[in-house]
Amino acid sequence: MPPAPKNMHIIDIAEEIDEETIVDRIFEAVVEQRLPAGTKLSEQALCEAFGVGRMRIRRALLLLASREVVDLHPNKGAYIASPTAEQAREIFEARMVLEPTIATIAAGRATPAEVAALKSHLEAESAAQISGNRRDAIRLSGQFHIMLAQMAGNGVMLRMVKELVTRTSLLIGIYGSAGVTNCRDDEHSLIADAFAAGDGAKAALLMQEHLEHIQSHLDLTAKSGGPVDLLQLFRKE
Repeated sequence: MPPAPKNMHIIDIAEEIDEETIVDRIFEAVVEQRLPAGTKLSEQALCEAFGVGRMRIRRALLLLASREVVDLHPNKGAYIASPTAEQAREIFEARMVLEPTIATIAAGRATPAEVAALKSHLEAESAAQISGNRRDAIRLSGQFHIMLAQMAGNGVMLRMVKELVTRTSLLIGIYGSAGVTNCRDDEHSLIADAFAAGDGAKAALLMQEHLEHIQSHLDLTAKSGGPVDLLQLFRKE
């Protein structure tokens, strides 16, 4: 039998997916409610599912932990985070202090081109809602809030909103009703209309009501699910 080509190992490594791809797929599974809160993430099962080595999985889990998607327990392993009612309250408290102010600032600074981009974004968000694409609907809903922060032109606020939106997406993915994104595009449309009119006070009021609506539709009493077959869920296609 002829020896294996010398570059075979290099090709195998090149075909391996990177940590960010693993992170994205695990986060998507949480948002789509295929990975319930409290699910144990076996390193061995993830290695087999993604076709990568243990160190790559560990780096991906560390990234997920830094984004509070995963909890790491010494000598026990990694588990999908189970945010508490108190943590949810803190997240929304922060958003309700920050985002109405952002809406006021952004409404006064938004250019016609930015308002047009916001309207175009809403069309994509509405299409995701109508098609029942929960993952894209939640992602686009979060991006709407980030776009407003970008229009405000404040880098510090933008970084804070990005973190809060990520943590809220996790909350909605775990504790939101199946098939519902909690972030209704009609409410986003009303906020965009206030932007188009340059009415910062109205945009701030609508943002406050919108965030209260999102929070009120989370069921923080949802129970953790049973064991999940990670190999079946993430196996390489």
